Amino acid sequence: MVLKEECEVLNEMEEKYQYHNQHDFMNGEKKCSQTKKASARKRAQKTRSRSYFSCQQCGKFFSQKRSIKRHMRVHLEEKPYACQHCGKNFSKTLGLKRHMRIHNGEKPYACQKCGKHFSQKETLKTHIRIHNGEKPYTCPKCGKSFAQLGNLGVHMSLHTGEKPYKCQQCGRSFNRKGNLNCHMTIHTGERIFTCQQCGTSFTHKGSFNRHLRIHNVVQPYTCQQCGKSFDQHENLKVHMRTHREKLYTCSECGKSFRQKRRFEDHMRIHSGEQPYTCPQCGKSFNYKQNIEEHIRIHTGEKPFTCQQCGKSFNRKGTLNRHMRVHTGEKPFTCGHCGKSFRYKAALKYHMSFHI
Repeated sequence: MVLKEECEVLNEMEEKYQYHNQHDFMNGEKKCSQTKKASARKRAQKTRSRSYFSCQQCGKFFSQKRSIKRHMRVHLEEKPYACQHCGKNFSKTLGLKRHMRIHNGEKPYACQKCGKHFSQKETLKTHIRIHNGEKPYTCPKCGKSFAQLGNLGVHMSLHTGEKPYKCQQCGRSFNRKGNLNCHMTIHTGERIFTCQQCGTSFTHKGSFNRHLRIHNVVQPYTCQQCGKSFDQHENLKVHMRTHREKLYTCSECGKSFRQKRRFEDHMRIHSGEQPYTCPQCGKSFNYKQNIEEHIRIHTGEKPFTCQQCGKSFNRKGTLNRHMRVHTGEKPFTCGHCGKSFRYKAALKYHMSFHI
């Protein structure tokens, strides 16, 4: 019924369009005798008058009948273009074309900085922010900035405590849908990423890729200043701090800092000042980060979740150490026998046998 009414509207608009075109043509003969200025003004009015197809739903104008018909699919939820692989439907051929890249693996958009390819142009634009440091999305609560709007949304849940994604099996809640999906593999036992070299399986692609670097020794992130390479972008960012100018130098131990806040925090080590006090137990700390981590002991908050098994931690460093269980990484190597260990404490214990 709705579609029939829309067709009647389109037919009526088409008749109006033909009438106005004829009317403009007849007036055009009279305009030949007018001045150039008046003629230009009339031509501008004529150009505007051609947009006669108006959408009755949203008021948008179109110059062609097929354009408004294509537009009406948005309101009518008509999706005539179906994917032959998975059956998903789209209202436009362009949407289907973009979707097909998921199946055929096509990635036509390449980053000029690192050569990484992407299937969507918007994904490339977001990736470029890693190189130029752009972080347009800022948290109104604490001022922290993010390169992606989705990351800001996840961060905001730390302030609100919101965890909208709930596991139907055990009732556990998560602030990210991706975390819930990874958690569900605990119940299903599904591990879709398998290493061809050693047979280790993973539920998360990120953990799988990190594991592969152990075999391939891939270090794609290179410092432009000294040429040193790293397997993770975060490690490169930490390394880059060594090249930046350090303006604040401690008169006690000679250590230098680039940021004044870091320098002031460091000076409390020498002065013994502990300005941050826990309201629950009265324990004091010299760093704001330390008291934030300490308060999680009282609140039970564990904001850092393992993407592989769903286990949560109250400190990011603890999560990083835990990830070595999944990736197989053993960064601490004995200088005497070459044996490697997952944790520094394990290496220290092992070294006692060589003494």
